[in-house]
Amino acid sequence: MGKWTVDQAHSAIGFEVKHMMVSKVKGHFDSYTADVEAADLTDLTTASIAFKIDVVSIDTRNEDRENHLKSADFFDVEKYPTIDFKSTSITRDGDDYKVTGDLTIKDVTKPVTFDVEFGGKGTNPWGVEVYGFEAETKINREEFGLTWNAALETGGVLVGKGIKIKVELEVNPAA
Repeated sequence: MGKWTVDQAHSAIGFEVKHMMVSKVKGHFDSYTADVEAADLTDLTTASIAFKIDVVSIDTRNEDRENHLKSADFFDVEKYPTIDFKSTSITRDGDDYKVTGDLTIKDVTKPVTFDVEFGGKGTNPWGVEVYGFEAETKINREEFGLTWNAALETGGVLVGKGIKIKVELEVNPAA
């Protein structure tokens, strides 16, 4: 098994959620670590993948919203500073993959499955092999203890339940 490093300058972990039932709020996390081990990244079924996301690094382009998300109403970063994911199985789905694993948010762990597309393999200008992947899943935030909401006068709620999580990765061999 080889170890692989996530190139954070060319990778991103983001999310989107319905806002006021009519639009979407998008955000991302600026700080995270990843452990990727695989015999061959052109066959992701040989891999073991783990992520640790620093919740305090959340960025939605609105400081007030970010402070609210860090509070006890949502992520409660004082008690639960990270979001963690560890793969439990990886299967091929045609040319793509299904990566199933345990996602932990606020001390609640539930299985989730990411649909993963292999973006390809290349060599960067410094002669280092790089591999690209895009992964996406959808979770119900309330199942992870993220239950704060506000009713709207016009009906509906301020924050949707469904959260789309998108991960874009570029990895290369660990030095």
